[in-house]
Amino acid sequence: MSYEDYLAGDPLIVTAALTGGVHGKEANPNLPEMPEEIGRAAAAVEKAGAAVVHLHARQPNGERSFAAERFQEIDDAVRQHAADVIIQHSTGGTGAPDEDRHLPLRTDPPPEMASLDMGPLNRYDRLTSENTRGMVDALHEEMRDNGIKPEMEVFNDGHLNEVHGLLKRRELAHPVYATLIFGGGTLTRPRPRNLLNAISNLPDGTLFNTLAFGRHQLPLTTMGILLGGHIRVGLEDNVYYRKGELAVSNAQLVERVVRIASELGREVATPDQARDILNLQS
Repeated sequence: MSYEDYLAGDPLIVTAALTGGVHGKEANPNLPEMPEEIGRAAAAVEKAGAAVVHLHARQPNGERSFAAERFQEIDDAVRQHAADVIIQHSTGGTGAPDEDRHLPLRTDPPPEMASLDMGPLNRYDRLTSENTRGMVDALHEEMRDNGIKPEMEVFNDGHLNEVHGLLKRRELAHPVYATLIFGGGTLTRPRPRNLLNAISNLPDGTLFNTLAFGRHQLPLTTMGILLGGHIRVGLEDNVYYRKGELAVSNAQLVERVVRIASELGREVATPDQARDILNLQS
């Protein structure tokens, strides 16, 4: 994907990351945590223009959960409120046994998409995700066997190498879909040049999605629109609308990028258009 794809008018897939697995209502009271809240938030972002919802599950006390039962409750709530949106489960996390990382893939029906972290990273001061190649391969194998599209999460340049490595070790359904992630710590530094470099180092034919944390969400996703890629926004990645002003909802963040895409002449994909672009199995 490139600026030529933008000029060609390829539709833009907007993903909304509704809740995340680390911060909660203490960071923004508008962040949804429980299934019914997440279901209503999914309906609002779908109406605003999102084709995909990226989901984490939480325990009743708000802490992260990998349990298939919790994801099932969320999926049921999402489907009650938003029948068409594409469901994408997170398999990323810290401090969880390898087997637990597979549980979000085992709902009925399985999610159409799931995240696949491409390597190790540090999260905040005391959290680390290992994401060994063995784990990545095992998660990919279960995704493949259940018709789940991997959304490869690329947190730094080393993970770009891991994308190439996975394609050598495993056969992935086309098109390959990678999310380029920018922020602090072991993530790629959020600079425009680094987004350009990351895109240029992806395997040929890879569709890319741009994700940036905090204040960098808006400028880098706008670049992603112009460079012919897709974008992710939401309260998982940024709890503010602008400096000093908390976002009132995930939908508010989606509405803004949809307005920007419209001004830039980029059509926003419906869920069914996104399914066609991503070649999701029906």
